[in-house]
Amino acid sequence: MRVVSLVPSLTEAVAVSAPGVLVGATDWCSHPADLDVTRIGGTKNPKTERILALAPDLVIANEEENREPDLAVLRAAGIEVLVTEVRDVPQAFRELARVLDACGATARPRWLDEAEETWSSLPPPDRRTTAVVPIWRRPWMVLGRDTFAGDVLARLGVDHLYATHEDRYPRIPLDELLAAAPDVVVLPDEPYRFTADDGPEAFPGVPCALVSGRHLTWYGPSLAEAPRALTRALRAAHR
Repeated sequence: MRVVSLVPSLTEAVAVSAPGVLVGATDWCSHPADLDVTRIGGTKNPKTERILALAPDLVIANEEENREPDLAVLRAAGIEVLVTEVRDVPQAFRELARVLDACGATARPRWLDEAEETWSSLPPPDRRTTAVVPIWRRPWMVLGRDTFAGDVLARLGVDHLYATHEDRYPRIPLDELLAAAPDVVVLPDEPYRFTADDGPEAFPGVPCALVSGRHLTWYGPSLAEAPRALTRALRAAHR
C-alpha cells in the first residue's frame, strides 16, 4: 500500500498507525517530527504531477482543506481519492477509523481508543463562557457554523458567538468582534500564527487564550491530549 496524505492531521494518524505506507505528504505535515516522505506542496496547492509520480494506491484528503479541482486531476489519472468530512468530534472518530482501514492498518490503534474514551468521559463544564475564535487577520475571519473546532470548544464549555452564522468562516470587522463582548478570545497558532505579540493587542481588556492549533483543529493522536491542553490554556487566560 502506497498512500499520499493531503491533510496534516491525517498524516500523523496514518504515520503512527500504519508505519511505512505513507510515501508523500504536504509541506505542512509537521507530525511526526521525523516523518521522511516526499513533500508534495501545500494543502491548497499540491503539486499533482509529483503525487502522480509517486504512483500511490490511495490519496487521502479533506473536503475543507483540499480543493476539488486538484482531486479531480488525481481521479482522472486513475488514482483513488478518499475525501473525509469532519464537522464534530464524533464524526472525527468515525472518519479516522475509515481512513486507517483504507490505509491497511492491521488493528485499531490504542491512541484512537484512548482519545475516544477521553472525549466520551469529559465531566460537565463548571460554567459556560462565550468566545470569538479568529483564524485569520487582515481581514479578520472567525469560526462560524458547523466546524470541528467549534464543537471541540463547545464540549469544553466554550460557546463561540458566530456558531449560527450562515458562513463557516465569516469575515467579521474588528469593531463588530469587540461589540460582541465575548468572555474570551481564543487565538490558535494556525492557520494564522497568533502569538502573545500578534493578536491580543487587538482586544484590549478581553482575556485572550493562546492555544495550539493542533489541539484545536487537528483530528488524530492529538485528540487524546486536546481537552487537557485546551482547558489549561483557557484557564490561563482568566488569571
